[in-house]
Amino acid sequence: MASVDVLSTGNGPGLVVIPGTTRRARHYQALADALADTYTVHVIERRGRGKSPGQGDDYGLDVEIADALEVLEETKSRQVFGHSYGGLVALHAALWTTLDRVIVYEPATSIDGSLPCSWLPRYEELLAGGHDARAMVHFLHALDLMPSGPAMVAVAWAMQRFTAEGSATREVLGTVPAEFHVARELDSNGGRYSAVTAPALLLGGGRSPAYLLEALHVLLETIPGSKLVVTPEFDHNAPDLGAPKAVADLIRA
Repeated sequence: MASVDVLSTGNGPGLVVIPGTTRRARHYQALADALADTYTVHVIERRGRGKSPGQGDDYGLDVEIADALEVLEETKSRQVFGHSYGGLVALHAALWTTLDRVIVYEPATSIDGSLPCSWLPRYEELLAGGHDARAMVHFLHALDLMPSGPAMVAVAWAMQRFTAEGSATREVLGTVPAEFHVARELDSNGGRYSAVTAPALLLGGGRSPAYLLEALHVLLETIPGSKLVVTPEFDHNAPDLGAPKAVADLIRA
């Protein structure tokens, strides 16, 4: 059995899905259901989530890559889809093994310092002080994923306390710092990704932050034979929340 929990559905060639930061495997259920007529979809419950092991003191990208490779091997899958931080893991998994295809949606690849990280100390301070809602808003605002201000803190507080979605997000807030420290340590000019040999499909949304789209264009120029599709009406959470069926169509095409 794989070291991490895996949720599987569908019938067909295997496709491994690697969730993004603050995301659980269940957030990709609609995406998996939409792909189930074409693939057997295996969604990884990443470290620090559900029944999977915690991140641990030795956490690093190599741990996530090892988990992904283990699931790929166990399920006999040859394709991988990664969203956000999961996209970073997927790209590096493609550097470690031969795949039929790698698909990433706005991977957390930092190109020449493009990924914002200066917010991390304040985030960790807020989290340590028990200010979960403020930490979440600080994180999302710093990454240009939502507006800031007292009203948004109030909304975040209400979501975390009174909705299942908010509660689920609160449970994984502690996994954020380690993942962003990893992404920051991997900052480069993007040249390493020229060694990706699998056919690569790069996906993004026109409503997403500019730094994510700029990184996609660098990857397009760097990964041999890669293809980029930017959908104007999508935002960063299209695969899990905004438009999972439409993203599934792009993966299936």
